[in-house]
Amino acid sequence: MTHNFAKIVVAITVAMSAASAADACTNLLVGKNASADGSTIISYAADAHILYGDLQYLPAADHKPGTMRVINDWDTGIKHGEIPEAAHTYAVVGNINEHQLTIAESTWGGREELWEGDGIIDYGSLIYIALQRCRTAREALDLMTTLVAEYGYCSEGESFSIGDPNEIWVLDLIGKGKKEKGAVWVAQRIPDDCISGHANQVRIHKFPLNDKANCIYSKDVITFARKMGYYSGKDADFDFANAYSPADFGILRGCDARVWAYFNRFAAGMDKYLPYINGKKGAEVMPLAIKPARKVSVRDVQNMMRDHFEGTPFDMTQDPGAKINYDVPYRWRPMEFKVDSVTYSMERAIATQQTGFVFVSQMRSWLPAPVGGVLWFGVDDANTAVFVPMYCCMTEVPESYRRGQADLYTLNWDSAFWVNNWVANQAYSRYNKMIVDIRKVQGALEDSYATNQPNVEAKALAIYKNNASEAAEFLTNYSVNQAQNATKQYRKLGEYLFVKYLDGNVKKEKDGQFERNEAGYPVQPNWGGYNQEYYETVARGSGDRLKVVEPEK
Repeated sequence: MTHNFAKIVVAITVAMSAASAADACTNLLVGKNASADGSTIISYAADAHILYGDLQYLPAADHKPGTMRVINDWDTGIKHGEIPEAAHTYAVVGNINEHQLTIAESTWGGREELWEGDGIIDYGSLIYIALQRCRTAREALDLMTTLVAEYGYCSEGESFSIGDPNEIWVLDLIGKGKKEKGAVWVAQRIPDDCISGHANQVRIHKFPLNDKANCIYSKDVITFARKMGYYSGKDADFDFANAYSPADFGILRGCDARVWAYFNRFAAGMDKYLPYINGKKGAEVMPLAIKPARKVSVRDVQNMMRDHFEGTPFDMTQDPGAKINYDVPYRWRPMEFKVDSVTYSMERAIATQQTGFVFVSQMRSWLPAPVGGVLWFGVDDANTAVFVPMYCCMTEVPESYRRGQADLYTLNWDSAFWVNNWVANQAYSRYNKMIVDIRKVQGALEDSYATNQPNVEAKALAIYKNNASEAAEFLTNYSVNQAQNATKQYRKLGEYLFVKYLDGNVKKEKDGQFERNEAGYPVQPNWGGYNQEYYETVARGSGDRLKVVEPEK
């Protein structure tokens, strides 16, 4: 396949969802029999240009009869309305609750006339209401679909990952616009021996109509599509994705390509879906889930969240945009641009610069919930973030992750989000050099968490047998300490990068220190320079202006 993306013509129409081109998230899923240790796994990158990354904590609480819950939009904070509060709500850390239930999302938009109905439940409220009220994935599915039926839905089309220690479901849901109250939806259980994912496009196409153990759907999901003119065929041939979010080239390459990259990493034969990803009419549709060639670990998923299509035809480190800029796998928005009236588009990988927070949730059925549920949590770009273990029994969050510590307009050196952004944004300008230094610190921290996990949890289990509260306190202290240390280490890393690569030079090092001469004075640094592709591009573009010409004698 030709690997020259500067010549790929992108005949893109306007994407059906602003989210698919701008505020876009990725979820990767692993069934319990597909994982290396028997855990279920859900990952999530909350990608948005205006999202400040922190770790939300909602303590368990009891509520008096008649208490109302205010529904504020997760994205804007605007109040939509109120609903009766539950008598008891569970504790939530980030996107996992005290029972190890995890819920994540990605927005796909879909048909615009179905947006912004008269309902009051937005997608973010659905997530956190369910986390506070449910113990299992099936309970969450039932509650979420009941809420939108009763109170109406007011967000764009959405995919939800809903998982507990035993099973994972994908729920695709979209409202009915101004036509009717509620939403149409379909949910499928991911087979235990499979992996799946979604990234801002509907992943459920055709689905079984008579398998309630593994597939449930709204009673009008097909009839509403007929009523709206989206579908006219047989029920058995109904395709949810094609009806409610028909894909164009931009959606396939900008969204489903991320899921393809995940599948391609862990299974052979994924090239057969490249025609589909490239928008070829009639191409075989990529399935919702596949069986991986090997068991997938938590660390595998963490590293997959750092993917830029490396080693594939879409490799962002190999195209011309990277080769003239230190192999950097990032492209500043907008994604689309025109040259000589032809529209082109940058790739959109799993890892992206505009990430607020990222996590990999590990849920384990053979352990008591306080020990079994771990939210491996990081802030900013997943590629440069550190996945720190946050146990679902925590009773407080680290100060550097605390909500209100700072915001997107307020730089704070005690904020993990700002420290991580400082590190990442330095690397974007000298990527292939700085990422080596970042990987050393990032890897050392994550290696230490992996090494310590068995001993930490063994101690927590011993404490839990006698006192569950003390076990929660022990794991809270462990998580908080690791997070605070990671933020401290990354601040040191940022200082190191700033000094080492100051003014385009590269400081020499000896015995772990920047090198000095015998008098203690800094030695001459190495010059950073550029690669040959950069020099060739400059030479071609400048004509004779920069050509060295010896003076005539």
